[in-house]
Amino acid sequence: MTRTHTQKTTKPGLITLGAGHVRQEAEALGFELTKAQGTTLAQYLNLLMKWSRSMNLVGKTTWPEIFRDLAADSLYLAGFVAAQALPERPLSLDLGAGAGLPGIPLRVLWPAGDYVLVELREKRAIFLRQAVAELGLPGVRVVHGRVEEVGPELTRMGLAGRAGDTRADLVVSRAFMPWPKLLPLAAQLIAPGGRLIILSNEQPPADPAELPGFVLVDSRDYPSTERTRYFWSLSPDAGAGSEGVPAPESASR
Repeated sequence: MTRTHTQKTTKPGLITLGAGHVRQEAEALGFELTKAQGTTLAQYLNLLMKWSRSMNLVGKTTWPEIFRDLAADSLYLAGFVAAQALPERPLSLDLGAGAGLPGIPLRVLWPAGDYVLVELREKRAIFLRQAVAELGLPGVRVVHGRVEEVGPELTRMGLAGRAGDTRADLVVSRAFMPWPKLLPLAAQLIAPGGRLIILSNEQPPADPAELPGFVLVDSRDYPSTERTRYFWSLSPDAGAGSEGVPAPESASR
């Protein structure tokens, strides 16, 4: 018997989702969420849609579009991240966190260690702080500022990765900047043996020379509503040395 879920309308045009809506969409993609996970994801989508009415946080307008085209990436990403060689309690940086995608849904499914959402735009940083507070996500912090200046903020928060300093064990990037420009910037932020995970619409380059300062250790494709997408997992090249990494360009987001 197919269960249907009633959507409650609190204001004209504003739909309040329940855990059942999200769990049903996830099940259609092959994922089984707990009731608690479904509830938290529904709360996040409700917040996202509410704030988007005045701030235009995402281009999508309905919750199924937001879930299938944006949030669903995090369901695939959680399994990919969990398969990486990371410490038990990693320090993770999400560069250009925007409206919290993929970071916030990722943390619902993968709550390991400390996860820092780095966002330059003030309004989005305000939204992120509000969402993290309302959802009660463990180990999630928000830094409002430039990526290049995140180190002092991590020190102030008392956060450190496996190297004993503010270099991260995991750096996640989705559409933050073109990946050739991202690599030298990420090289300054990531600890030896760490992972840089890039969400991309293209396969990783076949030529290792196109990834200066990094080696490709893993990749995976996954389906989306529009096209096949890819995760790349890169690790700093221990043999490259600083001369093998170009100087980073300033990030504008």
